[in-house]
Amino acid sequence: MNQPNTSVRSHCLSPARAKVAIDAPLVPTAYGRMFPKLPSFEADEKFLHALGRAGGICDCGDADDSPDSLGDTAAGWPIFGQFLAHDITADRSMLRSHANTEELSNARSPQLNLENLYGDGPTGHPFLYQRDDPAKFLLGVDGADVQRNAEGIAVIGDPRNDSHMLISQLHVAMLKAHNRFVDEARLGGAGNDQVFDVATKQLRWHYQWIILNEFLPTLVGQPLADQLLREGTQWVRPGRAEFIPLEFADAAYRYGHSQIRHRYQLNPYSDPVSLFPDLLGFRPVPRDRIIDWTLFFDVPDAKPAQRCKKIDGKLVRALIQLPVAVSGECEIEDYHSLAVRDLQRGQGVGLPSGEAVARHIGIAPLTAEQVGLTSTGWRGETPLWYYILREADASTGGHRLGPVGGRIVAEVLVGLIDKDPTSYRQNNQAWTPRKTLSDLLTS
Repeated sequence: MNQPNTSVRSHCLSPARAKVAIDAPLVPTAYGRMFPKLPSFEADEKFLHALGRAGGICDCGDADDSPDSLGDTAAGWPIFGQFLAHDITADRSMLRSHANTEELSNARSPQLNLENLYGDGPTGHPFLYQRDDPAKFLLGVDGADVQRNAEGIAVIGDPRNDSHMLISQLHVAMLKAHNRFVDEARLGGAGNDQVFDVATKQLRWHYQWIILNEFLPTLVGQPLADQLLREGTQWVRPGRAEFIPLEFADAAYRYGHSQIRHRYQLNPYSDPVSLFPDLLGFRPVPRDRIIDWTLFFDVPDAKPAQRCKKIDGKLVRALIQLPVAVSGECEIEDYHSLAVRDLQRGQGVGLPSGEAVARHIGIAPLTAEQVGLTSTGWRGETPLWYYILREADASTGGHRLGPVGGRIVAEVLVGLIDKDPTSYRQNNQAWTPRKTLSDLLTS
């Protein structure tokens, strides 16, 4: 029997706080080290800036996308990867040299639980939900955009999901997917006080399954994904306090910056446009820029989607010259380059070199020729972020991460889900989804 479109809203305690121990800390969680005994990589900051600024080695210029520059991965997966990053990491510290890593805090919980979507639920963040049906998200006009205030600022669980229109449209699609699970829960007989939790569990479990069975094999290769799902992690181990490794957050998981294309076709009627400035967010999404997700993810019985750029150590000009709306006002001009920011962040938190990590986990490091920095006069080892990009190019042709980058990313993602007591892996490993990611986005 169908339930009325109302839900019980408890004003006593938010869902997020109700499900943790009474003495759990109220402060943000911390970052930590995956390889705490390795020495920090250090280089002159002038070298890092020369590497990452406009005209440097990381700049692939204004050349358009070509078959040789594109990988075999659908163009939507790096956008999904960014959405995932916003679910588990939010370091709001200033970009600086020699940061005290003990003072860094993560404003996200180390769980793949869609915190960036749900916020603190209908009680803690009621402005994200419908007044008369708080089990469902509130959408923008005609459901084509996120809800926005009078100045066009997105009213969502994470403002970073409005930095460009591709990710804001992905956010909308996930909101709609939750609302459909609410409808299904009601059709299945769930009571008014249950529908939100039933729908949330369905979307979270689908999301976790997609990460491990669709996203991860595409990113690190099926053999490594299968091995970790079967045998568990080797370098990420459960501890008293869970954390996000800095080697992941500030190096390996920034691989996607190299996958962004020069231009994207958004729908069958649009001309190809660049991520910045054409798709700059923080404003309503025009009708002619509504995303057709079949152009970004492969869907059965449809032509193949656009492909993302290869992971090769080069970033498109849109990311080398970030708009001020994204980077903020910068006293140092080079900080408008995302490559410079990635390199600076890695050195600032004291990450080891890529070669040091490779040796530590038993993998032969890249040669100087494979890294490709000898033309700059550099004779030292390699910043971890740049090493991982070059390793992908040297070992997979840029189609996916190599052995160091793949190991870091896969271990963290598998470890987060396996250590989450609410995950499908902890509760029912035989569980299978009814929908793939493309189904969630396009149904």
